[in-house]
Amino acid sequence: MAVPLAFFGLFFAYPVAAIVGRGLRTDTGWQFGRIGEVVTRPDIADVLWFTTWQAVASTALTLVLALPAAYVFARLDFPGRQVLRAVVTVPFVLPTVVVGSAFLALVGRGGLLDELWGVRLDTTVWAILLAHVFFNYAVVVRTVGGLWAQLDPRQEEAARVLGAGRFAAWRRVTLPALAPAVGAATLMVFLFTFSSFGVVLILGGPAYATLEVEVYRQTAQLLDLPTAAVLTLVQFAAVGAILALHAWTLRRRERALKLVDPSRTAVRPHGAGQWALLGGVLLTVAVLIVAPLAVLVERSFDAPGGYGLAFYRALQDAAATGTFVVAPLEAVGNSLQYALAATAIALAIGGLAAAALARRAGPFLRGFDALLMLPLGVSAVTVGFGFLITLDEPPLDLRTSWILVPLAQALVGVPFVVRTMLPVLRAVDERLREAAAVLGAPPLRVWREVDLPLVRRAVLIAAGFAFAVSLGEFGATVFIARADRPTLPVAVARLLGRAGELNYGQAMALSTILMLVCAVSLLLLERLRSDKTSGEF
Repeated sequence: MAVPLAFFGLFFAYPVAAIVGRGLRTDTGWQFGRIGEVVTRPDIADVLWFTTWQAVASTALTLVLALPAAYVFARLDFPGRQVLRAVVTVPFVLPTVVVGSAFLALVGRGGLLDELWGVRLDTTVWAILLAHVFFNYAVVVRTVGGLWAQLDPRQEEAARVLGAGRFAAWRRVTLPALAPAVGAATLMVFLFTFSSFGVVLILGGPAYATLEVEVYRQTAQLLDLPTAAVLTLVQFAAVGAILALHAWTLRRRERALKLVDPSRTAVRPHGAGQWALLGGVLLTVAVLIVAPLAVLVERSFDAPGGYGLAFYRALQDAAATGTFVVAPLEAVGNSLQYALAATAIALAIGGLAAAALARRAGPFLRGFDALLMLPLGVSAVTVGFGFLITLDEPPLDLRTSWILVPLAQALVGVPFVVRTMLPVLRAVDERLREAAAVLGAPPLRVWREVDLPLVRRAVLIAAGFAFAVSLGEFGATVFIARADRPTLPVAVARLLGRAGELNYGQAMALSTILMLVCAVSLLLLERLRSDKTSGEF
């Protein structure tokens, strides 16, 4: 636990505390009275209420639509399953500003729905909710589906042989086993939607604002640091309470599980019910996932002179025209380097934390578990500003170092590593470890021979999540990435922030490149995971 605690204390707690201190402390002392003044304002109360209920609605809608897909990817074997799994994960890597722009082109003025049926959903809460489902669909599919694929289906079959119906067997046998993974996915989706920024900013218009949007407005537009600091504290307290409740209930739902080779649990669909479920999931993916992505690709080729590669050619010429310090295409290499470093850091920190949480229990561990999830619910704007004002002098003068970006990205990747690995580690039967120890194996060999074969699949899933999150992280990276080494999301945001059809088209082209990089990386990971997990159990 020492290494994860030191990492989060130095690169998360310290920068956030510094920002809050600058906002609430003056030459005359701490101004704690500002907290009561801000939280009792009617406009802030409206922001708090909207932030909460839209996060609850977004999470519920995501679970309803994504849990059937988790079953389909875990239990059914059909052509193109690995490709479709990668496609489903692509939205999660996209910067939220790109997600908002894609939905705006789909449901906004002049969008596809407007052209076909005269339907507009922009500036409505439905556009926000659907964009949140689009963004978080993969969290449920991969987190829940990863554990579901390793559950022994013979336990549910035994319950049915003893007289239980299909639904009763699933509710009494499979659902309790999946509860930790479902809880982890629910928590992550809620935290992402609770702190939603780019999606609400673009699709919600002036009528809707989350805490994250309000923090940005108070900081960047009104320069009201005290109000922004109070809102950060409110967000911090709300997220902390949610994490504490989750940690308290989690231990009540966990138990040892019998895990099997996932390649043995997936079967060809049979029966009208399974075929109907597969068709429904494929239709949902086509409408909710593929359609917005297709809009991005179509806009990237729709140049003024007709469909072609004009916007892609302009990306390479942007540096020569003075639009960028370097060509935006160089951001591809920067993003891959940053993402690989961030993934390595996230796996090391998250793996150590998951191992500690899996072996011990108690109030301190529940607090430690909650600490690991806080970066998902605390303003990325706050973290980015905090890095700039705290890590700028010896012995931690990192503001000009390339490692600063992977450190910020790893803060968001660690929670996914922990939440993906922890249910599997806690599901390992402790008697297996005890038997190995009785036979003379030291602790390190017990971990290598018992835990690692069972958790290797979860490690690869966690690596995929961490890599995808690092590729798409924008909120903190935009403040700390150097002008000569931008990431793909930062380059996209710079293009979207400039007026003109050429800049918008280049942004769509660069977003398409980002999608392709993500899809290829995830496909390689899927193949590696299949090779590593075949024939080991």
